[in-house]
Amino acid sequence: MSDTPPTPAGDAWTVKRILDWTIPHLKSHGSESPRLDAEILLAHARGCPRIQLYTNFDQPLTDEQRAVMRDLVKRRAAAEPVAYLVGHREFFGLDFRVTKDVLVPRPDTETLIVEAIEGLKPLAQPRVLDIGTGSGCIAIALAVRCPQAVVTAVDLSEPALAIARENAAKHNVADRIRFLSGDLFAPLPDAEPFDLIASNPPYIASAEIETLQPDVRLHEPRSALDGGPDGLDIIRRLIAEAPRYLVPQGKLLIEISGEQAEAVMQLLTANGSYDGIAVLKDLAKQPRVVRAVRKG
Repeated sequence: MSDTPPTPAGDAWTVKRILDWTIPHLKSHGSESPRLDAEILLAHARGCPRIQLYTNFDQPLTDEQRAVMRDLVKRRAAAEPVAYLVGHREFFGLDFRVTKDVLVPRPDTETLIVEAIEGLKPLAQPRVLDIGTGSGCIAIALAVRCPQAVVTAVDLSEPALAIARENAAKHNVADRIRFLSGDLFAPLPDAEPFDLIASNPPYIASAEIETLQPDVRLHEPRSALDGGPDGLDIIRRLIAEAPRYLVPQGKLLIEISGEQAEAVMQLLTANGSYDGIAVLKDLAKQPRVVRAVRKG
């Protein structure tokens, strides 16, 4: 490994020894989950499941594996997200390919998925719209968990849509997801009806981007983060335009940051088209998703 003393004769770089060195190294470079990061990177370098590390603690790495691990650790120490380094991320029990063209899927967004699944269960063939699909994690998770659903996924980024299509094929739901390129509702036929509209839009205030963790600020696509001066630019448009595309009693689910909850609820109320306005909390008990039901 780099930045370490020469390996003493007979003292091989085993799985355990590399983890013992990497974990404090990543911690000293700002990682908030150094053990998890080290394990994911080492499993990737060895081409094995992470759990297998614990049954092979004393196994030495090949020179090629050490070289791969050395490069991964160097890049992670420079704040490159682990998901981009290994090329995938788990979300709602599914594995998604990710690149720098898409946001890294986060557990917080699973709050939206759980609510959506509950709402879709009673419907025979629900029509679902995912605005700003990115990696496709929302659209694909719903298509997998709700086999009766027909899903449309929209994104402004063609490279993101390419990743989403690849993920849909991987999870065998490509035949039930229509991918469209464009800005929010623009690529849809006017007033096409949906039972559910879901979105994890850009919602970080522009001035706050520079305060984000380096792995987010330096590497994730800014267009998927920056929500304008108060973080609500895209959310305002979603609230204003969604009623034209929701059936009566259709639901709108939008991921937000906690401090935006009150402002978003006020926007929904002022619009006049919604009932059942509520804020849903994530596993950390923080406001994470707003839910609204179209009147009628």
